[in-house]
Amino acid sequence: MASTLPLMPKATAVWLIDNTALTFDQIAGFCGLHPLEVNGIADGDVAAGVRGIDPITQHQLTREEIAKAENNPAYKMALLKPKTLVAERKKGPRYTPVSKRQNRPDAILWLVRNHPEISDAQIGRLLGTTKTTITAVRDRTHWNSNNLEAQDPIGLGLCSQIDLDMAVKKGAAKRAKMGLDQPVAEEGDTLRPAEETVRPTNDADVFADTPAAPTEADKPAVDPTKVFANFSEND
Repeated sequence: MASTLPLMPKATAVWLIDNTALTFDQIAGFCGLHPLEVNGIADGDVAAGVRGIDPITQHQLTREEIAKAENNPAYKMALLKPKTLVAERKKGPRYTPVSKRQNRPDAILWLVRNHPEISDAQIGRLLGTTKTTITAVRDRTHWNSNNLEAQDPIGLGLCSQIDLDMAVKKGAAKRAKMGLDQPVAEEGDTLRPAEETVRPTNDADVFADTPAAPTEADKPAVDPTKVFANFSEND
């Protein structure tokens, strides 16, 4: 969206005050200032030491526009439209300096190992790389896979700590929403239920499963003749 005010309003106002017969209201309206502020500039109380900027050479006004305003105190000047429109930068992969591009595979490997919650699309935006390169590093099919060393992208200067934290937080939230981080029970032995491991609260329960001591009736009978027979044989 194009601006409706000059680039340096006060400096432009200084020039208009010194070089035209425009009213303070006209200058204030064109520069986006209050009439009292323009009056202060004229008196030297505001913007003291500010050097005036010619809006004509800056292609913000024409002499004809100024002349119309000087002949009609009610006329409001309009800022000229720029001849060249600068397109707004669209969101896309982060730009990476040429000197640091060779380090991107190392940074990709570090992210793949340490932050599996970050998607390939996020890695691409974070490091300014392509999905093809990320897939090659992940699958160990990159042409330089044997020489890659996982390195922190922050230390390499490829991204900031804030950007990495935001990517991790966003990736973790997405995985949690999709239910990808739910713990999976492993097969094999498991802990016994609490009711089987809690200690009983009374002595009756403690000795409930303990076998009773044998009584006299349960003991086998001893035959005296066999006992003395054994002694006789030993003699």
